[in-house]
Amino acid sequence: MPGTQAPHGPIAAWLGAGRAAARRASAGACLIAATAALASCASAPANPVWIKVASAYVMQSPSAGSTDAYLVIANSGSADQLLSARSSAGGTIILRGPVTAGTSEVRTVSALSIPGHSLVRLGPGGIHLVISKPGHMRDGADITLTLVFARAGVIKVLAEVTNPQTGGNTYFGS
Repeated sequence: MPGTQAPHGPIAAWLGAGRAAARRASAGACLIAATAALASCASAPANPVWIKVASAYVMQSPSAGSTDAYLVIANSGSADQLLSARSSAGGTIILRGPVTAGTSEVRTVSALSIPGHSLVRLGPGGIHLVISKPGHMRDGADITLTLVFARAGVIKVLAEVTNPQTGGNTYFGS
């Protein structure tokens, strides 16, 4: 502005220090905002809400050979695929299903398509999980099944170990 002079002496030093502090504060605020933005990305839910798994149970195996696991997958989003599964009881899990509908001949399935906006039942007579050589599983106890989906990622579900011969659960109460 014409006719005004720049401050000098102690006032100039004080204003200069104020401007430097303001720049540092502004840079600090930007750093905090960026950190908060990254933290909110990192704290997003690990499991998307469009895939839900329910009614999981595992047949108690009379031997250490293999046993079957059944469950329901509800997909309220777009199509996905179940790629693999693990069990807290150990062993190896594979997907098995009939070669053709209505036959007893089964095959290993590399991945299970989960259509968008659908309910998929893994149960007797259809595609299901087979746990080979699991550790000891006690009737009434829970094990954790870890399911790996192409889009939804890893979803864990508790599965009750049951023995229908001793009055335990059967698939969906049937």
